[in-house]
Amino acid sequence: MRVTGINADRRWSESMPVAYEQYLVPVVFRPFAEDLTARAAALRPRRILELAAGTGVLTAELLAVAPSAEVTATDLNEAMVAFGSTRAPGAVWRQADAQRLPFPDGGFDLVVCQFGVMFFPNRIGAFTEVRRVLVPGGRFLFNTWGPLGTHAFEVTLQAGLERAFPVEPPRFFQTVPHGYADPAVVAADLAAAGFAVEDEQELTLQGRAASTADLAIGYLTGTPVRAAVEERGDAPAVRVTVIDEMTARLGPGPVTAPMTAYVFRAAA
Repeated sequence: MRVTGINADRRWSESMPVAYEQYLVPVVFRPFAEDLTARAAALRPRRILELAAGTGVLTAELLAVAPSAEVTATDLNEAMVAFGSTRAPGAVWRQADAQRLPFPDGGFDLVVCQFGVMFFPNRIGAFTEVRRVLVPGGRFLFNTWGPLGTHAFEVTLQAGLERAFPVEPPRFFQTVPHGYADPAVVAADLAAAGFAVEDEQELTLQGRAASTADLAIGYLTGTPVRAAVEERGDAPAVRVTVIDEMTARLGPGPVTAPMTAYVFRAAA
């Protein structure tokens, strides 16, 4: 069934954060949030701006390790802001576009972003905005996924999508989450925006899923691939096929698999 109309769009946007938080955050995003939080805490920030905060997994970690810091969390998606503000109410939450930040110059000493820069249509423009809202010498700390082949869960997910759609399968994960996976390109974009890259690391962490089926459901209902599936086929049948393929490759669960990302720290 294709999702159309204002009400249907609202149902989709409001339900996606719930699935994302339940099925994907504990397995895929919390391990990296804990790592990024430790790096942020070492900088002893006082005023933190978070971009693409999603459901607030990094936000909550930042509030816990830096209780004296002022944390402002933003996301382009209003449904994410609404959900995240209930999960991490200690932060100030705002809907904001990273390419047009509604904050004055020099308002923060640290900007953080977990797996969000890949979604910025104009990355150099967004990075320039980040530098604008940082104090001189302020830091920009973020991570981005490595190539699709370095993320074992999403490799099997893509295999399931290709089995469900033998002709022109959805390639969202290849082109967007894993579409900014060349560290040299990221570093060049930072330099073009006026940043000095202080640190760049490749980091592989383990994701631990209790159920492969739940993980598949999370990807199919809690990410933008949901719309592609619903527009192109029978979503329940696609779900069965994807779960079957992922289970054949990973087992039913519990399952542990490696996920690789790059972590950058740049100075304004």
